[in-house]
Amino acid sequence: MEHLSELLHSAEKVAEQAEVFWTSSQETLVHFEANRLKQVQAKENSSVALRIFRGGKVGFSVASGLSDMGTLLDMAVETSQFGNPANFTFPSLRDYAEVRTFDPQVEKITVEEMVEYGNHLITMIRGYAADILCDVEVAKGTSSIHIANSQRGEASYTKSFFGLSLEGVLIQDTDMLFIGDGESSCCLPDKPEVMAERAIRQLELAKGKAAVSTKLLPVILTPRGVASAFLTPIALAFNGKTVLEGASPLQHRLGEQVFDNNLNLWDDATLAYRVESSPCDDEGMPSQCTPLIERGVVSNFLYDLQTAALANTASTGNCRRIGGSPKPAISSLVIEEGGISFEAMVEDMTEGLVVEQLIGADQGNLLGGDFSGNVLLGYKVENGKIIGRVKDTMISGNIYQVLKQPLGIGNEARWIDGILRTPALYCPRLSVTAK
Repeated sequence: MEHLSELLHSAEKVAEQAEVFWTSSQETLVHFEANRLKQVQAKENSSVALRIFRGGKVGFSVASGLSDMGTLLDMAVETSQFGNPANFTFPSLRDYAEVRTFDPQVEKITVEEMVEYGNHLITMIRGYAADILCDVEVAKGTSSIHIANSQRGEASYTKSFFGLSLEGVLIQDTDMLFIGDGESSCCLPDKPEVMAERAIRQLELAKGKAAVSTKLLPVILTPRGVASAFLTPIALAFNGKTVLEGASPLQHRLGEQVFDNNLNLWDDATLAYRVESSPCDDEGMPSQCTPLIERGVVSNFLYDLQTAALANTASTGNCRRIGGSPKPAISSLVIEEGGISFEAMVEDMTEGLVVEQLIGADQGNLLGGDFSGNVLLGYKVENGKIIGRVKDTMISGNIYQVLKQPLGIGNEARWIDGILRTPALYCPRLSVTAK
């Protein structure tokens, strides 16, 4: 930390304000391919970023490791000539509420135990479908973050990470069935076998084959389906930078009823052991829970210091260093549970579709809220029962139209990719296209 203090001190001599952001991480990956252990990899990374206000403009530089601090400062001074106006002040905070982000058990787990995690998942799934080919990744890591600025603001914390991901393919003649699941958080999973059980459930529901017609149909999006269809356009719509640029359809709709009045959504970086939780954001602003949709009404957008200043509002503590550069971004999005069971949703359908996973849904006009994707894994519903898997099927829609309809909101939520907690959503009418 002495190098960082020297860098900050040097920057203060040539700039009105300065900020140093340092991160160091260690990661171990265990990768299985086609049911066999393929690779064990260890990685270490560190970087330091310097941001200064010089001549009323922002200068920025970033480098890997603790490289030449003089060069880093020179680069920041150089870029400040072309930087954005410096219209905010770095925070002077030093005390933050406790947010649990570190599990010491993650550090202690051995590579041999990680290999056993992977073997156990594969063995369970092959016990149901012996011919399935599974790719599994087991990852663990720790990272340390330190932020200091010329306003005497300072923050330090350590995070752990543990993740399991599974993709399986079952090939029968020319037919390929894809299944998958994953878990990630800052701590070890209580019951890793639950992931295998969910994958086996997918195989069970996909036993039969069925076809759907090209028309408007009711569609149930499972939590994984919700993430693949809605996560990216929602994250863009509520991003303060997108709003400021005029690219978000919600730009002028703060306080308006835009969505179904049963829909509630918030962003919360204070949740214990979540992947993006922390006591503060990457500028040292305290983490918080920010309501985004309250009973269908657009409540807030997500800001870092710079976008908040431009919007004449306060930062929501959502700065993330994406590619080194500070930008507003989501932490943990939470869709509030409703009162309808998944079974009741299925029973309500005369004809419909259950979607587990879309591919390609993030290739449309995301800024406009459009989504359109092929159903990688989905099931046909007839007369209240799932009768089999669909193939060559696509769904499409616009989140502002779909989420304005009266929604059926499931009563059981789960975390997807460690950053979205959502129940299943019953959408009364979606465009379904079948070959």
